[in-house]
Amino acid sequence: MILPIGDDNRDRRIFPIINYTLVFLNILVFIFLQKFGYDNLFTYTYSLVPMEILTGKDIVTGGEAVYNQFGRYLFTLPGLQPTPVSVYITFFTSMFMHGGLAHIFGNMLFLLVFGDNIENKIGHFRYLIFYLLCGILGSIAHVLTSLVADANLLIPTLGASGAISGVLGAYVLLFPRRRVTIMMFYFITNVPAIFALGLWFLFQVINGLGALGGIQEGGIAYGAHIGGFIAGLIIINFFRIGRD
Repeated sequence: MILPIGDDNRDRRIFPIINYTLVFLNILVFIFLQKFGYDNLFTYTYSLVPMEILTGKDIVTGGEAVYNQFGRYLFTLPGLQPTPVSVYITFFTSMFMHGGLAHIFGNMLFLLVFGDNIENKIGHFRYLIFYLLCGILGSIAHVLTSLVADANLLIPTLGASGAISGVLGAYVLLFPRRRVTIMMFYFITNVPAIFALGLWFLFQVINGLGALGGIQEGGIAYGAHIGGFIAGLIIINFFRIGRD
């Protein structure tokens, strides 16, 4: 496990208003719309479903009864809900939703530490477009790897991980030797970004190897992580044009 604590921001010239706004919006959605992850109807309405993206059709499924290990009924988990607009809107809505406190905490921590440097490098508006584009490309990577891996295409996916992975890809390209303070395996150390984020990416590849990153092992869409990271690594140079 790798968690970032901070990095060197002495060269930051602009206030990262877009980055802070993205963090704020994610938290607002999680608290007030997802009800801390307990509003399953909202979550199953606006999550991204690979089969819907592949077919362009809105899919609605029945609820599923959940039992404990002793066969005692616990609750009914709702099925996929109707999407009020085009299913492709879930490329954006799913990007601002999370599965639980640990999920949103980890994602927002990475975004806070690394996103401000990318916004400082390419500017506010370009950073917003870059972030959203990486999120979309990460989701497309998840859909395609799920298809290739013959995974369950009806499992909904959500989270800002694809977009944030793109930010990490951009960071490791632009600031490979910048010192980053991280917590790794319960101890704190200060290492170059290329080591910290390279190791993070290696973990994503290893954990996703079984199905080309397509299966959500432990609820994690590794295909989105890998796809988003590679997308950020590649396209960041286009967003730097005229900025250096």
